[in-house]
Amino acid sequence: MLVAGRRFGKTYLALTELLHAAISKPDQSCWYVAPTYRQAKQIAWKDLKRMTPPSQIVTAHETDLSIEFLNGSTASLRGADNYDALRGIGLDFLVMDEFADMAPDAWFEVLRPMLADKQGRALWIGTPRGFNHFHDLYTYTYDTEGWQGWQFTTAQGGRVTSDEIKSAKRDMGEREFKQEFLATFESMAGRVYANFDRAESVTEVEDTKGELLVGMDFNVDPMSAVCSVKAGDQLHIIDEIVMGDSNTELMAQELKQKYPQRMITIYPDPSGRARKTSAPVGRTDFAILSNAGFEVRAPRAASPVVDRINTVQAALKNADGDRRIYAHPRCKHLVKALDGLTYVEGTHQPDKSGGLDHITDALGYLVMGEMPLRRILEERQPQRWS
Repeated sequence: MLVAGRRFGKTYLALTELLHAAISKPDQSCWYVAPTYRQAKQIAWKDLKRMTPPSQIVTAHETDLSIEFLNGSTASLRGADNYDALRGIGLDFLVMDEFADMAPDAWFEVLRPMLADKQGRALWIGTPRGFNHFHDLYTYTYDTEGWQGWQFTTAQGGRVTSDEIKSAKRDMGEREFKQEFLATFESMAGRVYANFDRAESVTEVEDTKGELLVGMDFNVDPMSAVCSVKAGDQLHIIDEIVMGDSNTELMAQELKQKYPQRMITIYPDPSGRARKTSAPVGRTDFAILSNAGFEVRAPRAASPVVDRINTVQAALKNADGDRRIYAHPRCKHLVKALDGLTYVEGTHQPDKSGGLDHITDALGYLVMGEMPLRRILEERQPQRWS
C-alpha cells in the first residue's frame, strides 16, 4: 500500500507496475482500477498506450480499455463505480488508484476474491481522505505478514517544485495541506465530535474490575455497545461490542459471557422502553436486559440529538482543555466513528449514510447517564427501569 501526496506520480507508478506485471510473465491477467470508468479512460488510457512498447502489443482495444501482449498477457483499465459488474475472471495482479475514493466493498466483496485462485498480488495507491477504509487497510500493513506499506510526501515525488509547495502551504488550511501534500491522515472537516483527538483520547486504559457501565444502541445491524469503568471523574472505555444482524437477547448473552459475575449497568436507547423490533413478540428490549440481570437506566424520553452530541463533546474536551473520556485502542469501531462521523453538508444533522452513528449513539446514551451537562441533568434525570 502506497500513501502519497498530490502530484507525487501515483498514476504513472501504477501503470508502470501494471505493465511490468503483464510483460514479465506470460498469460497474466492484470487490472488497473480507478474510482470511475471515466477516470480510468481520461487519466490512464492514453498514458498506458504511450508507455507500452509497440513491439509487445498484439491489439489495443479502445472500447474495452485493454491491451493484449505477445506473451498472452492482458492489461485492462476498469472503474469501481459499478463494481458488481467486475465479477468474473481471476486476476494475477491488481492496482487500485485513489482507493480512498472507492467504496470499500469494491475490494472486500468483489476484487479480493478475484485474486484468490491465482494467488494474485495487489497494489493500492492514493492520497488520504480522513480516517476511512484506506486508513484502516494501511494500518493493517503494520504487522501483517505478506503486506507492506509506504508513505511519501508530494516533495519526495520530485515532480512539484519547493516554491510551489511553499505557495500551496500559504494558500491552504493546515489540515488540507497536511492531507494533500504531506500525505498524512487527518480528521475530516465538519466532524460531529471535533473534540475527539486520537493522540490524546486513545490510550491503554485498564479495567478496574468495578461496576461495568454500558451504553447500548438497539439498531439491529449492527447492534452496538460500549463498555466502560469510572476512574475518578473520567470514563474509561475498555471495550466495545458490535454485532451484525443481531438482537437484544444475543447482545445480553455476549455481555454476560465476556463479563461473568460482574455488576453491569446499562444506559440504552430510551426507545427500548416500548420497542420490540429487536425483541421477541411481547417483550421489550428493556425487559430482556432486566431479565438478564442487568440494571437498566434511561430517561422516559430521548434527549434531543444536539444535547447528546454537546454532552459527549464536553466530556471529550471541555473549555478548560480537560478530557474525561478515554478509549482503549481495541475499540476500533468507536475510534473510527468518533473520527469519521460528519454532518450532512449545510445542516446540523449527523450523516448516517456510513453507519458510523450507531456506536456513537451508544456512547452518547452512556455519557448522558453518567456525565450530563447541568442544564440537561435538571431536565432529564436517568431513571431505573422496572
